[in-house]
Amino acid sequence: MIVRIIDEGQVELDESAFVELNAVYDELLIEIESGDEIGIRRVLGTLLDAVRDLAVPLPDDALAPSGLILPSIDASLEEIRSVASYFPSLAP
Repeated sequence: MIVRIIDEGQVELDESAFVELNAVYDELLIEIESGDEIGIRRVLGTLLDAVRDLAVPLPDDALAPSGLILPSIDASLEEIRSVASYFPSLAP
C-alpha cells in the first residue's frame, strides 16, 4: 500500500506491517479521544517512526494514489483529528 506522510512524501508499505501499525494507531485514537496533546504527539511520532522503519520510500518524482494519508508531526491538532477521522483503522 502507498502511504503519504504529509510534508514528507510517499512510501510503500507491505500489508504485513499493518498488524504492528494498527496497535499504535489504536493508541493514537485513544489519545485523540482524551484530548491529551502531549500524548497525541508522542503516539503520532511513534506511528510515523514505525511507518518510516517498515516502509520503502518512493522516489520524489513518483506520484501514485495513496491508500493512506498520515499527518506530519507538526500538524495542528485539528489536522490530526481530521486525518484520523477518515481512517478508523489502518488495515488495508
